[in-house]
Amino acid sequence: MALPRQEAPEPAAAEATLLAAWARGERAAAEALVDATYRRVFALLSHLCAGDRDLAADLAQETYRRAWAALPSFDRRARFSTWLHRIATNVFLNHIRRPHLLVPLEPEHELIIPASGPRQDDEVEAAEAQARTCRAVLALPDELRATVILRYWGEASASEIARVEGVTAVAIRKRLRRAIALLREALEERPR
Repeated sequence: MALPRQEAPEPAAAEATLLAAWARGERAAAEALVDATYRRVFALLSHLCAGDRDLAADLAQETYRRAWAALPSFDRRARFSTWLHRIATNVFLNHIRRPHLLVPLEPEHELIIPASGPRQDDEVEAAEAQARTCRAVLALPDELRATVILRYWGEASASEIARVEGVTAVAIRKRLRRAIALLREALEERPR
């Protein structure tokens, strides 16, 4: 006799179940929440950090530290993963706003630049384009920047962002159109 097939719970329902278990003090629920969300949080931060995986991992750890501290105040207007992406975005923005002391580890070594071929030139050009785009996004006004980061790098839907921001999905789509226009303008101005 065949057993009835059980459907996997919707992501939002699964998150709600795990959050309720976490509130009861079940450590396994917290671990399951991290397992369910870490890949996307790390990908978002890695993108924001221009591929610096070590920095992205550090910021992901800080994201979860802040999320656990703030979890009792999570009002569940949005999905947990969307709320977590907003925290990750804020952690990244706080990181870049903070002054950093740079100390060269080995100042006596010269920088050796390998001979570049066509493939390396393409990679350098792609990296420069990505860095230019990242700078343009970071230069946007706060609400537009957060909306763009959550939508395109955090892969949140307009309705998810609207719930987090406490506005309508129409307002989010208007923000995105305004942000895209500003980004096009900024990216058309090539650095001299």
